[in-house]
Amino acid sequence: MASSGWTAADIPDQRGRIAVVTGANSGVGFETARMLAERGARVVLACRDTGKAAAACDAIRATAPDADLRTVRLDLADAASVRTAAAVLDEEFDHIDLVINNAGAAFGKLSLVDGVDRTFVTNQLGPFAFTGLLLHRVTAAPAGRIVTVTSGGHEMGRLLLDDLGFAKSRYRRWRAYTQTKLANVLFATELQRRLAAAGTPAISVAAHPGAAATEFGRNSGGVLRVASAPPVRWLLAPLVNTAAEGALPTLRAAVDPQVRGGDLYGPAGPHGIKGRPERVEAAAVARDEGAGAMVWERCEQLTGVRYPLP
Repeated sequence: MASSGWTAADIPDQRGRIAVVTGANSGVGFETARMLAERGARVVLACRDTGKAAAACDAIRATAPDADLRTVRLDLADAASVRTAAAVLDEEFDHIDLVINNAGAAFGKLSLVDGVDRTFVTNQLGPFAFTGLLLHRVTAAPAGRIVTVTSGGHEMGRLLLDDLGFAKSRYRRWRAYTQTKLANVLFATELQRRLAAAGTPAISVAAHPGAAATEFGRNSGGVLRVASAPPVRWLLAPLVNTAAEGALPTLRAAVDPQVRGGDLYGPAGPHGIKGRPERVEAAAVARDEGAGAMVWERCEQLTGVRYPLP
């Protein structure tokens, strides 16, 4: 599919809009928050480390002195933190135009949260609960959107919904990570089906950054950590997106009026690694409605969050 040439210059005026961006203190999340703020949006940086979030706000104000920013502490692996953060935002805003589920992780060693792999909790259960707890604020907006950031690795994902603690199989960070990225796409698509059935104007969209030069891999171990080391990163730089370029699929999914619910946006270049943001096709495994329903049901069971949709 040919690139449309969509760039940051195509982001419409965002004045009057409220955006919540998770994991916004660095990398793609930071660039997403920065560009929305520069276009006038009121941006909430929802981050685990409030000190880093505050530093990110200072960095954004260096290019957007009048930026309307606030922070809220959000640890997606901690159910209490998710509920507290959602309650704070629910109290502060009567509507939220954008919820961008950007934060993610790939843990090198198996770590369990209430018997569930921390990677799955951070990348899927936390965002599912956070979105569900704020959904009534998104549907109260004139044209609310939920953008779930996945990865091109979703096409290699395989669901192990009956073994989320890896008690029956060997833990491998890439297996764990790609499962969550597949679950992200299935969740975003299933949410769109439910929003459409409810007749709400809010939509759910997915996006992936391709290969972006960020700090994501430093704490991930293995190949991701090696690729993030400065010498390797410099060598790979011509072949991958910058963090700002990697944020463009998310931004297009969030603000382009031509976007439709259920769409997936990613780089238009070969293998989805690099290039301008374009609507792309999700892998066949991510278009299975039955799998989407199973992911949804499992997330409800594990989080106790029920979406306010008929």
